[in-house]
Amino acid sequence: MLLAVFSDVHGNLPALERMLADAGAVDGYVCLGDTVNYGPWSNECVDLVDSLPNLVSLRGNHEDYFLRGEYGGSNELARMFFAFCSGTFDRLESLRRLDVEYRVNDIVFSHTIGDRYIFPDTPVELDSDRIIGHTHRQFLVRRPPFFLCNSGSVGQNRASIDVIDYLLVETGTRDVRLRQLSYDCRLIINEMKARHYPAECVAYYENKPRRR
Repeated sequence: MLLAVFSDVHGNLPALERMLADAGAVDGYVCLGDTVNYGPWSNECVDLVDSLPNLVSLRGNHEDYFLRGEYGGSNELARMFFAFCSGTFDRLESLRRLDVEYRVNDIVFSHTIGDRYIFPDTPVELDSDRIIGHTHRQFLVRRPPFFLCNSGSVGQNRASIDVIDYLLVETGTRDVRLRQLSYDCRLIINEMKARHYPAECVAYYENKPRRR
C-alpha cells in the first residue's frame, strides 16, 4: 500500500495543493496533524484534507490549541498567530474526530513522540518503525531493526520557507521516499497581507530563508 504522508500544513493551501498534485495516484493518505494555524487558509486546508480518499488524519498540538480555545505557550509570536487565525476558524467538529496515532504493518504514525521535538540525534527508544512530524525538519534515520522518520512540513518549512516536504511510504516493504519540492511562497505572504495579519507575523514569513 502506497501512502502519501504529510504534516504541518499550517493553513497553507497553495503548498498543500502542490503537494497533492506531486504525490499523484496513491492508495491512501496519512496526515500527521497541525493542518491549522499560522497560514490564512485553515478552514480550506481542513476541508481539502477531509476530502482525500482513504484518509487517516491525526491530531497535532495546534489542533489541540484550537479545540481548547487558547494557545497556552510562552512564544509571543505564536500567540499572535493563534489570536488572529483562531478567530476565523469554524471547523472544530472536524478536529474533534481526529485520532492521535495510526499503526499499519508495524509502522506507527503520530504527530510526535511524547510531546517532544524530535531531531535526528534526539535519544528515542524505538519499539517499532515511527513516522512523525512536529519539528518541521525532514529526516530519516535507521536504528536497526527500526527507523525513525520525520515527514517535515508542507506549509512552513523551517529551513527554506518555499520548500514543501512530505513522504511516499510503501507499507508492505517499509520503503520510505523523502520528497521535497518548491513553490511560490509569495502566494501565502501576499494573502496574509491582504487579510491584514499583524506585521510581526508577515515578517516571520518574509524573513525566512528561501531555496530560490
